[in-house]
Amino acid sequence: MRISDFAVPDTPAARAARELVNEHHSPSLRNHVLRSWLWAEAFAAVEGRTGVDHELLYTAALLHDIALAPAFDNHTLGYEEAGGYIGEAMTAGAGWPAQRRRRINEVIVRHNWPQVDPAFDLEGYLLETATGLDISGRRDAEIPLDFRLEVLAAHPRLSLATEFGTSVGEQSDRKPHSHARRLIDGGLIDKLASNPLEEQRGPAN
Repeated sequence: MRISDFAVPDTPAARAARELVNEHHSPSLRNHVLRSWLWAEAFAAVEGRTGVDHELLYTAALLHDIALAPAFDNHTLGYEEAGGYIGEAMTAGAGWPAQRRRRINEVIVRHNWPQVDPAFDLEGYLLETATGLDISGRRDAEIPLDFRLEVLAAHPRLSLATEFGTSVGEQSDRKPHSHARRLIDGGLIDKLASNPLEEQRGPAN
């Protein structure tokens, strides 16, 4: 398995998502969302998942944390909920029909669920599983080590543990009703620090 096995979508929505990420995310967060897409595609491959909407998965992966950026922060909604609406608005501009715009909202929101049934939402399951790996190290051994090292070299973790923990902690303080509080109460800071990916850094780190 290699990064080159997974084609980067070249569509208006995908290009717009990349632009937003490049303009509004730090290098650490930008690398995180790109790794999340690659982990999602890798899990689909190792599990033999078919019928994946790759454009939807890619666009949702890139935008799943966009509302952690100050420009898109929402004073009441959790960052995954605000991010879902950002995804809807952006894909409306890209010409997606209403039903498909709703799907990107659902996938972004569900990435913060404790778990997602793949029979219920395949792309939501893949993104939730991928972010679980990148943040907490869940199921890391299911992805080939060579691929993990290649991804980490291409998209280094940098200061993700500190930046992400700080951002979600701040969201938790301001929005105690949100999934951010559940993540913090569930030991997010310790999970970030003990993630085995922090010890599997590629040569670009």
